[in-house]
Amino acid sequence: MQTMGLFRPIPTTKERWHYVGQKVHPVGLRLGINRTWESKWYSKKKQYADFLLEDIHIRTLIHDYFRKQNPPKDAAVSRVEIERAATKVNIGIHTAKPGIIIGRGGRDVEDLRLHIQKRIGKDINVSVVEVKIPELDAQLVAESVANQMERRIAFRRAMRQAMTRTMKNEKALGIKIRCCGRLGGSEMARVEETKDGKIPLHTLRADIDFGFTEAGTTAGNIGVKVWIYKGDILPPKALRALDQAKMRAEEEKRLAAAEQAETEAAAMAEAAALAQAEEAAEAEEAVGTGATPPLPPELQALQDLPPEWEFPARSRSVQAANVVANSEDNSMSEPAKQEGR
Repeated sequence: MQTMGLFRPIPTTKERWHYVGQKVHPVGLRLGINRTWESKWYSKKKQYADFLLEDIHIRTLIHDYFRKQNPPKDAAVSRVEIERAATKVNIGIHTAKPGIIIGRGGRDVEDLRLHIQKRIGKDINVSVVEVKIPELDAQLVAESVANQMERRIAFRRAMRQAMTRTMKNEKALGIKIRCCGRLGGSEMARVEETKDGKIPLHTLRADIDFGFTEAGTTAGNIGVKVWIYKGDILPPKALRALDQAKMRAEEEKRLAAAEQAETEAAAMAEAAALAQAEEAAEAEEAVGTGATPPLPPELQALQDLPPEWEFPARSRSVQAANVVANSEDNSMSEPAKQEGR
């Protein structure tokens, strides 16, 4: 029998269906690399299953608490973090609408705490954390698309609007939205997908957020998945190396700019010296031939202008004096003119 690797047999045609569709969760793949766990506690082997089911029950209670109110409230809960002490459970609710969860004077969050404490039977502490940019949270984007589908909005329009809102933020480098089910009430279920930018799912250092929810429509449930790529998260050593490379590039750029400025200044000084030498040579040549040395262009232009344009006030006074002199000459008699001559 043929083998693949050390002792792993190559699957036959009938056995290959076991290996189809082996997908990996984007967040679970990066746990311990650039993502951390949403449940942070330690327990013995016998208590592990009980604590795990209790965490699932707490998250279900929080999500259903606002949906089952009259009227239902859209709390926009992104994720729920749970930490356990000896006899106390600390719950952190990340939401884009903290005012809805906290309520007037903190009454709603206190009612939620008592509701969970009554169901769990342990001391509960609830804290609310605001999500600053909901467009970059994959879970909130998925819930937004699902809510629009439940309101009978066209699924393609909902997907396109969500993608456009996310990509308007400069921190989003890529997004992919996939909807699966009886889209548009069709008889045959299908998959529709839209994406923009890049989604490097195989890159472990990539910061990819993933969200999933279901939209309850009259034709059935429609699954909505969202991937959002926010860039790479590098380790400290790589970040230091990247910073040093950026600093070297900036220093080289600065030195190149300074060298170019010096070269341009030297070229300008050389051109000015050549121009002065040419002017001096022309002046010496004019003196040797007895001709008047040429004037600079600006003085030559002023010399070519008529006197009344160059000095209008002086030209007016000179014209007035000429008029007076002419009138005096006309008034004098012929003998007086001869005596004057």
